[in-house]
Amino acid sequence: MDKQMQSQEPRTLVPIFAGGGTRLPAHIGILAGLKELNVHFSHIVGVSGGSIISSLFASGMDVEQIKAIALDTDFEQFKGFSLISLLRNGGLCSGDKFEEWIDDLLNGVTFSQLPMQLHVVATDVRSGSPVVFDAIRTPHEKVSRAVRFSMSIPLIFSFKPYQDHLMVDGSILSEDALHQDWAEDGTPVICFRLRGDNDIKPLQTNGIFPLAAYISLLIRTFMTTISREYVNEKFWHRTIVVNTGNTSPVDFHLNDEAKLRLFDTGYQTAINIVPAKIWHQQHPAPQADNKHI
Repeated sequence: MDKQMQSQEPRTLVPIFAGGGTRLPAHIGILAGLKELNVHFSHIVGVSGGSIISSLFASGMDVEQIKAIALDTDFEQFKGFSLISLLRNGGLCSGDKFEEWIDDLLNGVTFSQLPMQLHVVATDVRSGSPVVFDAIRTPHEKVSRAVRFSMSIPLIFSFKPYQDHLMVDGSILSEDALHQDWAEDGTPVICFRLRGDNDIKPLQTNGIFPLAAYISLLIRTFMTTISREYVNEKFWHRTIVVNTGNTSPVDFHLNDEAKLRLFDTGYQTAINIVPAKIWHQQHPAPQADNKHI
């Protein structure tokens, strides 16, 4: 990237933090990179694990505060393993503990009370359609509730009813649902997608009762497969893929070293690629003249 590209103004965009599961420290690194690049935004979009980071940032927290929360939080506390819950509600645990945790961090804020325009995207499992929460559509809804809907990783967290919808993880949506004019003024949109290597570790079963291990493997494989879906060519110019290596989106026992590695990956990716993506959106390649074809 040459200096002329890096100096282009305005450096404004709408970041979409899509998916990631427990690899959310990568999204924090992206935020740090955007700050260093002097990129400004008044709208932010969060999906699945990305909705956690987006909501904390939209509430007024800075990058260092969010990074400290990620390092200090043991993700293992949010797991559960109840076959009754799985059969009745579609997930091994209710997710209530997570919702209480994020609500406490957000001080119970609603969308209308946020200092920034936050859009949280979840999926209605009945229709397969996106459900968007923000200050326009759901001004009095608690942000924590929308985040809980958006990060409902299938089989891990139970489905949650909302009005006529049955909510599940937003990351299973098609790309078309995310690539919108969120600011409604033509502000460039960049979707940050976390993609892991399909490196499945050997299955470790628990003696003569391997069901827990089998379910964990199924969930891990499903979420990794989603993260490795190809980016549609028409969205490539406004998508940045962050390679998170063999870290699983459902790895709830990440240590500090792994979290910091994810943070650095997100940071370096943003620093290296964001300027070019903004420049190319502002200077699109000329279209072929179809009349002469």
